[in-house]
Amino acid sequence: MRGPTATSTRPATVAATVAAGHLRALGAADTGYDIGWAGPVDLPLDDEASVQAACGLAAVHGRRYGRPEPLRVPYASVLAGVLAAQGALAAQLDRRRGGPARRVATSVAQAALLAVGQHLASATTADDGAPPAGTGGPPFVSADGVRFEIESLYAEGWARFWSRLGADTGAVRRGWPPFQGRFATATCPLPAALHDTTRRHPYEEVRAAGADAGVTVVAVRTGPAGTGEVPWRFAELGAAVPTPPPAAGDAPLHGFVVVEATRRVQGPLAGHLLRLLGADVVRVEPPGGDPMRGVPPMAGDVSARFLALNRGKRVVAADLGHAAGRAELRELVAGADVFLHNWAPGRAARWGLDADDLAAVRPGLVFAYASGWGAAPGADPPVGTDYVVQASSGLAARLGPDDATPTPSLYTVTDTLGALVCVEAVLAALLHRLRTGYGRRVDTSLLSAAGVLLAAPRTAPAAPRVPVCTDLAELAGDPRFADALTYDGCALVRAPWRFTPA
Repeated sequence: MRGPTATSTRPATVAATVAAGHLRALGAADTGYDIGWAGPVDLPLDDEASVQAACGLAAVHGRRYGRPEPLRVPYASVLAGVLAAQGALAAQLDRRRGGPARRVATSVAQAALLAVGQHLASATTADDGAPPAGTGGPPFVSADGVRFEIESLYAEGWARFWSRLGADTGAVRRGWPPFQGRFATATCPLPAALHDTTRRHPYEEVRAAGADAGVTVVAVRTGPAGTGEVPWRFAELGAAVPTPPPAAGDAPLHGFVVVEATRRVQGPLAGHLLRLLGADVVRVEPPGGDPMRGVPPMAGDVSARFLALNRGKRVVAADLGHAAGRAELRELVAGADVFLHNWAPGRAARWGLDADDLAAVRPGLVFAYASGWGAAPGADPPVGTDYVVQASSGLAARLGPDDATPTPSLYTVTDTLGALVCVEAVLAALLHRLRTGYGRRVDTSLLSAAGVLLAAPRTAPAAPRVPVCTDLAELAGDPRFADALTYDGCALVRAPWRFTPA
């Protein structure tokens, strides 16, 4: 569709509503953008169910059930709306600094492919990129019937938690690898003994064991959904200073420099999207490199999943745990337009690398913090990762096939959308800097991304109009997807926008 006006018999109305609403909320002009269903994908796609089926979303989300299963929210359409808003903001930013007037086009299918990009990369390596066999996974159920999610980032905490509950040690050992790998595989086949263990304990005992072991325990919300978080929070940084933008070039963000210190999915994907828009992204990694570089399956000498999120970024090694490493980061930021991080709460302040600290080094800086919980839980939030945010926000109650048993998706729903929402905020802040001279701190979170999705209408079950993808490797080899994908040791998703003269 063109702008907010439909041009097809089955318009992508959810996507257009999201794009228009986000641009309005960000104080940006609702300039030209096109949102189609199929874009460069040569298939007759004209509804959410067909896009999720054809582009692999239903296959990845359905791994826990052993069959393709659609997300029961218009997920790909919401992503497409945010992508359209990003493209419109980037085009406006470029036009204000003397670049050409550009119109942006994207599609719901491209948004869906972006959402499964890591899984496409993994499925198409020379290594065996198949996910672990087996269905099921969290949430767990307590003796008093509470469904809950847990999160532990370290094996030691996982082992202590289950030891306090009296779980079988063999089951605990076998359960850690699939639990740790669920972010990458969208599967988590756990030993039945672990589920049996939680059924022997009331929820408060489980919570106490989690607190003692440093493991986050969150009940799956079953009541009315809502997060209370706005998508983005903005605050002025320092005084207004003349900040001449870099000269325009052949991409909307040509010449802008982004320094990124992130991990996992949300932050790296945000940096990846800014790079695809033309920014020079400098990724700060620890000496020896990000450990995720070595997580199989491999595409040449690097993890395929890591490549899907980080290709094309420049890399600088700095040990931020030491003063010398932090000084290196400040030096990088002194020549940057954006600093992006998703560190644990309080770490930036402890390191002297918070927004005010870095704005003193680089007046006019856009400081972007992509967190788990935002400001909602207060100053000392629990670990904020995708699954516990799904559980706590009420989103889990809207994703699965069974309303009676709300279950978080093992696909990283809020990580992906959280990255896109972060990029919107960064682009809006750069536009604000051009208009006013002020840098900005921008805060987004997984929880705020959940709120964006919860504001969308629930998708009624519908039969797709196209065959359902059950094999991502076959999808990547299908010539009908060739214009949306590229190949560099594995299948990689092309930039999800097309910019043309307005």
